[in-house]
Amino acid sequence: MPMPTVAIVVAAGAGVRMGATVPKALMPLAGRPMLAWSLEALRACGAVQAVVVVAPPGLEGQVAEVAGAGATVVAGGDSRAESVREGLRAAPPGAGLVLVHDAARPLVTPELIEAVLEGVHGADGAIAAAPAADTLKRAGEGGLIEGTVPRQGLWAAQTPQAFHLSTLLDAVEAAEEQGRLGAATDCSSLVEERGRHVRLVESRAPNLKVTTPADAILAEAVLTSR
Repeated sequence: MPMPTVAIVVAAGAGVRMGATVPKALMPLAGRPMLAWSLEALRACGAVQAVVVVAPPGLEGQVAEVAGAGATVVAGGDSRAESVREGLRAAPPGAGLVLVHDAARPLVTPELIEAVLEGVHGADGAIAAAPAADTLKRAGEGGLIEGTVPRQGLWAAQTPQAFHLSTLLDAVEAAEEQGRLGAATDCSSLVEERGRHVRLVESRAPNLKVTTPADAILAEAVLTSR
């Protein structure tokens, strides 16, 4: 029987690089706030029973209007990982799995969400990822190339990322105790540091992260073509 799953949508980023006047998750994208696209995909996935949205502090009300009935909205922390911590604290009792997703990835599909949740079976976690496609260079002083990194076996981590809730909570608490939580860029790295096994699930459809205005244009093109 599937384990009860709570989804944490991290929507607390300011979106400084977007140059927007509102937080990135509330920016209009193809006629809707960016956050709304991720929530639609999550709600279309029958495996997700509860949704927690982590909002920019002070904007919980605006985010709640977008999130709609049934979603829990909490204020985020000073960093992404600290925002995930706040989402975990708001998880409903009895949840067995937690799926963490960034609102800045509005192209996520129900199929990818389900594949990542399925990937947790037989592992401690699973993440959406894409094989490295570009040649990778290691930079040295002054921007000079120090070497070329073989891309074979290298993957770019994305979200959603899913874990047994107790596993992620343990990893977050350990990092916080050691003063390392704020520096973490994704949940998987915290879990890996605890010696746990995380599976890569290939993201075959576009699942880009909207970071710049150019990214927003590309995301809108994909969304309007669906």
